[in-house]
Amino acid sequence: MHLRKVIAAVLIPFAAAVLVGLVVLWPGGAPAHERTGVGFDRQTQDATVTKVVEVSCKEAGASGVPPTGDTSTAEGSSAVQQENGTCKRATIRVDSGDDKGRTFTEIVQPDQSRQLHEGQKVVVAYEPSAPKDLQYSVTDVNRRLPMALLAGIFAVAVVVVGRLRGVMALISLAISFMVLNFFILPAILQGSNPLVVAVVGASAIMLIALYLCHGLSARTSVAVLGTLISLLLIGILGSVFIDWAALTGNTDDNTGLIHGLYPTIDMSGLLLAGIIIGSLGVLDDVTVTQTSAVWELHEANPSMGWRGLYRAGIRIGRDHIASVVNTLVLAYAGAALPLLLLFSIAQSSVGTVANSELVAEEIVRTLVGSIGLVASVPVTTALAALVVSADRPGTEPTLEASAVPARGGRGRRRKR
Repeated sequence: MHLRKVIAAVLIPFAAAVLVGLVVLWPGGAPAHERTGVGFDRQTQDATVTKVVEVSCKEAGASGVPPTGDTSTAEGSSAVQQENGTCKRATIRVDSGDDKGRTFTEIVQPDQSRQLHEGQKVVVAYEPSAPKDLQYSVTDVNRRLPMALLAGIFAVAVVVVGRLRGVMALISLAISFMVLNFFILPAILQGSNPLVVAVVGASAIMLIALYLCHGLSARTSVAVLGTLISLLLIGILGSVFIDWAALTGNTDDNTGLIHGLYPTIDMSGLLLAGIIIGSLGVLDDVTVTQTSAVWELHEANPSMGWRGLYRAGIRIGRDHIASVVNTLVLAYAGAALPLLLLFSIAQSSVGTVANSELVAEEIVRTLVGSIGLVASVPVTTALAALVVSADRPGTEPTLEASAVPARGGRGRRRKR
C-alpha cells in the first residue's frame, strides 16, 4: 500500500498537469491561410476517368523534343522516344465541388509512372487563377476504397485475436488520432512551442492508451512511470544533439512549405516533437511487456525477491532490446530507402552520406529513440520488481486464507 501511495503521489499530479496543459494549450482549430497551390496546399476534388484514347505524342504536342536536339542526356533521349511514341488523351469528369459534372482532358505520356485507365477514380487539383481549360489537373489516384478495406481487415483481426483488449486498443488508437489531429497539429500551427505541445500530447496519449487497454492497476502504473522516465531521457538527449548537430528540421519540400506558410514555427523543435511522438508507441510496447513479464515471474515463484525478479526480467529484456532496436533501425531505413539509393548512385562515401542533414536527421532520430528504448528496459524492470516484491499480504491470516492451503503457504513464505 505504501508503494501504491508513492506511485499515486507521482502519477496523480502528473495527470493533473497534463490536463491543465491540454486546457491551456488547446488551439481551437488550425489558423486559416491563403492557399499557395503548392504541394498539399491545393484545392482538390474527386473525379473519374470517363474515356481514354491513344494519340500520337507529336500530334498531341507532348513530345517535348529538346531545342538543341541533344540526345546524350537522359532528358533528351526520353524526349526523342516520346516524339515517336504513343500518348493517351484522357477525359476526366469532376465528381464533387461547385464544378461537379464538368469535364476536361489531360495528355498522359508513355513514360509517366501513373497511367490512367477508363473508370479509374482520381483526385484532381483546382487552380482558380489559371485559364479555364487548365484549371483542373490530375494530381493523384483515389485510394480511399482499398485503404478503408485494409483498415477494416486490420480492425477485425485485432478484435478477433484480442477480443475485449482488442476493442480497447482500437478505441485508444482512435483517441490517439483525435489528440494528434485536434490538439498537437493545430497547437503547433497556432505558434505554441512544438516541444511543450508534443510532451503534453504524448503524455495524454500515453495515459489514455495504457490505462484504457490494461486497466487501472499498479502494473499499468509502473509501465506508465517507466514510459515517462524514458520519454524524459529521449527529450533531453534529442534537444542536446539536435542543437549540437545544428539540425534545422527544414530539409525537404514539405518542411519548406510549412516554414514558408508559418515562419514562426520552430522547425528544430518540430523535429524533436516528432522524435518524442514517434518513440512513444514503441516505448509503450517495451514497458508493458517488461512489467507483465516481472508480474508473471512473481506469480510463478512468489518467494523470489526483487533482485531475483530484476535479474530474470532483465534477461527477457535483453532479447526485447535486440529485436526492438533492429526493428526501429530497419523501419527508418525502409522509409529513407529512395534517399539512400540516390546516395548509392552518386557513389558517395559513408561519411559524406551520414554528414548530410537529410540522413543526419534520421540517424539522430533513430539513435535517440533507441537509447530511450534501451534505458526503458532496466528502469521499468527495476520499478516492477520493487513494486511486485513488496506486495505482501497482511500479517494476520484471514479465514479465507486459512481455508486455501496454497495461498496460506505462499503467504508464510513471503513473510520469511
